[in-house]
Amino acid sequence: MSEYRLHCFAQSGNAYRVALMLEFTGSDWEPVFVDFFNGGARRPEFLALNEMGEVPVLEHGSTVLSQSGVMLDYLAEKTGQFGPQSDDERREILRWTIWDNQRLCGSIGPLRFQMNFLPEAKRNADVIHFLRGRSLAAMKVLEGHLDGRDWMVADRPTTADLSCVGYLYFTEEFDVDLAAWPNTKAWLDRIAALPGWKHPYDLMPGHPLPGGGG
Repeated sequence: MSEYRLHCFAQSGNAYRVALMLEFTGSDWEPVFVDFFNGGARRPEFLALNEMGEVPVLEHGSTVLSQSGVMLDYLAEKTGQFGPQSDDERREILRWTIWDNQRLCGSIGPLRFQMNFLPEAKRNADVIHFLRGRSLAAMKVLEGHLDGRDWMVADRPTTADLSCVGYLYFTEEFDVDLAAWPNTKAWLDRIAALPGWKHPYDLMPGHPLPGGGG
């Protein structure tokens, strides 16, 4: 058995950021497919791992973690990579991780879900409009922050970058043209140039969905 087991599925940006961290750090890990779209995260055996019923879950020996930001922090500590090198960096990483969870991926994730994975009859135009507005506002903050910067916090990639990148390789699925966001596109290209990078649909199991879904 691998050292780390990540319960995940290909369409999850939250799982992707952790899978990417495991890949970038050269960790011995394996994906464990969660059949999310058929209720896999609500099954008793999964809820025994994570009472929140959310993906991802990371197993490392007897340690079982939920919430991707916690996993990134844990892996930075265990691997000695992508973590802070000062108290100031630690606070900045935490600041951008919380912002991402609340604003950036916290808006893009449900927007993409509404646009792609809900049955058309259940999609709500008002909700999509609201989430699109929040997503674009968050991307504007990201674009401005990356002006003149290669990375989110330091002179190197950290878990802040891996957190914020979670949903941004799915832009065609929430109708964003990265040509309009040049700083963000350049940053995404830098991350994609790091050794070990893979697109989420190539890194985790579950793509494509049966019936032609994403």
